[in-house]
Amino acid sequence: MDLRLPGFRGLLRRPRRLLAAGAAVAVLAGAGTWTAVASDDPPPVHRADRVMSMGGGVRLDTSYFTPGGTGRHPAVLLGHGFGGSKDDVRQQAEDLARDGYAVLTWSARGFGRSTGKIGLNDPRGEVADVSKLIDWLARQPQVLLDRPGDPRVGVAGASYGGAISLLAAGYDHRVDAIAPAITYWNLADALFPNGVFKKLWAGVFLNTGGGCARFEPELCRMYQRVAESGKPDAEARRMLAERSPSAVAGRIRVPTLLVQGQSDSLFPLGQADAAARAVRANGAPVDVDWIAGGHDGGDLETDRVQARVTAWFDRYLKKDPGADTGPAFRVTRTGGVDSTDGAALLRGASASTYPGLTSGQRTVALTGREQRFQNPAGANPPAVSSLPGLGGSGGSLAQLSALGVGISLDFPGQYASFESAPVGGDLRITGSPTVTVRATSTGEDAVLFAKLYDVGPGRARPVLPAQLVDPVRVTGAKAGKDVTLTLPAIDHEVQKGHRLRLVLASTDLGYASPAAPATYTVSLRSGLKVPTAPAVTTGAAPLPAWVWWLPAAGALIALALLLTARRRTGAPAPDPELVDVPLQITGLSKRYAGSADRYAVRDVSFRVEQGQVLGLLGPNGAGKTTTLRMLMGLIRPDSGEIRVFGHAIRPGAPVLSRVGAFVEGAGFLPHLSGRENLELYWRATGRPPEDAHLDEALRIAGLGDALARAVRTYSQGMRQRLAIAQAMLGLPDLLILDEPTNGLDPPQIREMREVMIRYAAGGRTVIVSSHLLAEVEQSCTHLVVMDRGRLVQAGPVGEIVGSGDTLLVGTAVPMDEPVAEKVSALPGVASAVRTEGGLLVRLEPSGTAERLVVELVRLEVPVASVGPHRRLEDAFLTLIGGSA
Repeated sequence: MDLRLPGFRGLLRRPRRLLAAGAAVAVLAGAGTWTAVASDDPPPVHRADRVMSMGGGVRLDTSYFTPGGTGRHPAVLLGHGFGGSKDDVRQQAEDLARDGYAVLTWSARGFGRSTGKIGLNDPRGEVADVSKLIDWLARQPQVLLDRPGDPRVGVAGASYGGAISLLAAGYDHRVDAIAPAITYWNLADALFPNGVFKKLWAGVFLNTGGGCARFEPELCRMYQRVAESGKPDAEARRMLAERSPSAVAGRIRVPTLLVQGQSDSLFPLGQADAAARAVRANGAPVDVDWIAGGHDGGDLETDRVQARVTAWFDRYLKKDPGADTGPAFRVTRTGGVDSTDGAALLRGASASTYPGLTSGQRTVALTGREQRFQNPAGANPPAVSSLPGLGGSGGSLAQLSALGVGISLDFPGQYASFESAPVGGDLRITGSPTVTVRATSTGEDAVLFAKLYDVGPGRARPVLPAQLVDPVRVTGAKAGKDVTLTLPAIDHEVQKGHRLRLVLASTDLGYASPAAPATYTVSLRSGLKVPTAPAVTTGAAPLPAWVWWLPAAGALIALALLLTARRRTGAPAPDPELVDVPLQITGLSKRYAGSADRYAVRDVSFRVEQGQVLGLLGPNGAGKTTTLRMLMGLIRPDSGEIRVFGHAIRPGAPVLSRVGAFVEGAGFLPHLSGRENLELYWRATGRPPEDAHLDEALRIAGLGDALARAVRTYSQGMRQRLAIAQAMLGLPDLLILDEPTNGLDPPQIREMREVMIRYAAGGRTVIVSSHLLAEVEQSCTHLVVMDRGRLVQAGPVGEIVGSGDTLLVGTAVPMDEPVAEKVSALPGVASAVRTEGGLLVRLEPSGTAERLVVELVRLEVPVASVGPHRRLEDAFLTLIGGSA
């Protein structure tokens, strides 16, 4: 499992990037090398790679990024996530350098090419390394100094790297601003919440670090001791607490931007809350941003977060009073899944002050008698609240987690349940609900796992917001004890008519429970106190002041940019010759992450014209999905160009408004009708209602009277067509469909085919990626065939299917693989693939059918017939050489 969190660029793209630190005192002789970072856009960035000695045999691998030109700049130290290296934050470092910062990245002890033992940000190890890095920065001619030996410096990073930024501010007074993300305030509280061992995440830490031998010996012994007993001891808590920012709470006095994930069972929102309260008590400015995603929820807001971090440093390192750092508190809220790209629909809410976790409390009455339930022997089977780390992969689990939907399971006889009446109006919970219960155990201690479900009407599956659970160890429970449960902080809307259900379970997959069997008895002692944070509003934030004076000062700004040579990256100008061409891809390439020579897509070029239905074909791993993601502006190519109607594609490019997309797995609100779901989606885009062309999109999709019914009554085929209709809203000129027929029966597939044909008939263009070759053959006018990241063939379906260079050789008996290999080696033969009843043979330009027959007879192949094939499946297999 990969836990590295690579910072803000690609924050949580994979769930194995958890904690970071870094490097520098004496540069090894000859280790420094200057290189220019490859870039098509000014200004240039220079990178110097060095190995630095920390003493005691520890060497850290570093990279130093500086803007082109001369002058001194504020510096930024950029830490990486646990299990990662400096390479994970390279893109963000380059972006910050282009924004005028001198940026130093490093691989922490025990990671990447750095040596030393992993100390979990030990003040004597990783934190001391950061101070040595700051010493090194103070000697660089590119770095702005506040005084001799004191550079103007900020520290940022995610998870492990976020913790090191807080620790650096507490241990080194030269740090001027920090921007920690999805990190911990007290690691003991994070891994041993309320005295319960978070065993799965702890094991992930150990394994991601490379096993016990890679850690400081005392940490290894501590883990083995706690894992064996299943219960944290005082020494374990002390060891983790002294490596935590909370240990220097009174010494962090610098401007702090805290970014925390809402879908995070490792470092939940309460960790950022504790940090915010401590730093604010020291008199320093603090802003808090609750983002969608987290260690369990993937990376949903990379660009926005990185822009906010840059603005934070602009304000406090460049001393730019006009830098818009955003509101004091912001929370991202989700509202369904966008079927155009499969991403969660996000919108922001904000407040002028941070509300904390208990603002605007109201009491919700719960009902339920005293209940008994079992802690089973060995705590098995365990209940499930989340699957730690799996959501961070960026796939469907990540999106479900971000929406507060996921896999949760409680076993009968192993939990108690208390429930509210249906709420009379929409209720927004923002913060940590609390409730007091009385717990009794037949053993000495009880371990309870508290969960607050949102229960919809009818048979709707209960939702566990953000998949979070509050574990608590009740000591002395044999005599009975009142305990106040503080549930995890969430931001979640409970709709009118829904109920709240408090579940107290005896087990959870992610935690260690007592192995001895016991009977627990619980009863209510209070109502549920729910924070509502009334000051947090979703109204549009006022435009920053610069918007109003920008038109009048435009000429002055342009002149200033020219004089200071601070030109920002811009999109290439539109190509007037391609203004009517829906899509032209030229030389497109994308490497696999972390690889210099392995390509997901390599040197692909093709063109799509108006009115075409283009089928994108290829076996698994051909690069189809990567190509589509680049086309939709979701990821950047390493080289090459994509132009839509003459405009170069970049993330957020305005021309993308002319593109609609359907990605398999679109989500809708089940209690709303099909029409209501589409209207809600369109309102969320912020575009005028008259631009939706709702009726026309629905007519093309052919849903008829079903539009008035709740989506939960829809068949799979109807949901697919509703998702297609959503992608067609606004009647985009280019419609992209990724596996639109998955899960459909034959009649539904035929209907989907007609939808695509009807849409293109109006002069628009459709690109469809599908593995159903027979359907592609019937619905598409043109094909692009890819294999192993490369373009194999492109052209009209008729040309590819009926190509004279591909022959179907019928044989009297089935052919075995050695015969096919011999045929493939014949002169004039490009490939030969076994198929039912014979061979598919693709000829090279020099090959002929007559020569092929002669060679087959010489090889004693029992030829029964030879002729051109007419099936797309045959052509496809021949083109890719049987690699499907």
